[in-house]
Amino acid sequence: MSATLEENGFRVSRHLLFAFLALLLVMLIGTVGYRLLGGEQYSWLDCFYMTFITISTIGYIEAVDVTQYQYGRLFTVFIGFTGIGVLGYVLSTVTAFMLEGDLNVSWRRKKMQQKINKLKDHYIVCGVGRVGSNVVHEMALTGRHCVIVESDWPPIENYLARHPDQLYLHGDATDNDVLLAAGVKRARGVFAVVSDDSMNLVISLSAKQLNAGLRVVARCHDVKNVEKMRRAGADEIVSPDFTGGLRIVSAMVRPHVVSFLDEMLKSDDKLRMEEIFVPAGFSGKSLAMLNTASRDYVMLAIRRGGEWVFNPSMQHEAHEGDVLMVMTTPLGRTRLEHLIQGVA
Repeated sequence: MSATLEENGFRVSRHLLFAFLALLLVMLIGTVGYRLLGGEQYSWLDCFYMTFITISTIGYIEAVDVTQYQYGRLFTVFIGFTGIGVLGYVLSTVTAFMLEGDLNVSWRRKKMQQKINKLKDHYIVCGVGRVGSNVVHEMALTGRHCVIVESDWPPIENYLARHPDQLYLHGDATDNDVLLAAGVKRARGVFAVVSDDSMNLVISLSAKQLNAGLRVVARCHDVKNVEKMRRAGADEIVSPDFTGGLRIVSAMVRPHVVSFLDEMLKSDDKLRMEEIFVPAGFSGKSLAMLNTASRDYVMLAIRRGGEWVFNPSMQHEAHEGDVLMVMTTPLGRTRLEHLIQGVA
């Protein structure tokens, strides 16, 4: 359907170009014809004006008098019929071109909203600038659905140029209606990553009020605003300047660790560190049932409460609420989740 609309747009554009060329041709024929019939006593401007008032049916006094010639009258009839037909075609094509654009935009917006309405347990990324675009890209690489919310159109357009299938909403993320349209009540999490700390604070507050169960991660430039955002409802606050400083230090004192982590983020196999929650049905069962020797994933640790168990043995029993820390690909994560659900 989208391809059909685009084809219709190209078709209307071609018709519009043809209509203007046809009108230009009629004006040219009329101007030259009246010049030949009227003689050099009439200027080119007079001939052009005569053609124009004939086509437009204005009906002013004739600028070029050709009524005394039979061929002159027949030529005027020809220019009148042809010109009026072409001019009507131009006006109808212009109208179709304008309506096509409006209908196309309206249809796309409606289809986009329908797709968003079908999402569940997705993520909402508020702001698609330098930070937000990387967030959306990482979510796509790891197989997680997300919706972009951005108040400025150019950033959306820039991202769609590289990822045309990305779902988005053009609106203010601090507006509750926009968050509701993005499916905040069905979402799993919200990224408040616009460039303004105050807007991220409002987004965090609004998202938590609309859905207290979702997780909110907020971007914060000034570390003095961290506590304010936390009180507003943000579950995690990330300061790019602060974490960037730590990253620079790590690159100096532990370069091999940083290189390993970078490879995980840039790997063609999309290798990632993932966390999987243990459901109630799997509680009390050992890790041996998960085939921890699988090449799809590597079990690194288990977090229970505030404690960590690193490199757990296959006899280690998992309990409801435990978080399994694994190194895996998106496909491996999906298989492991299905395996846990099947055992449970």
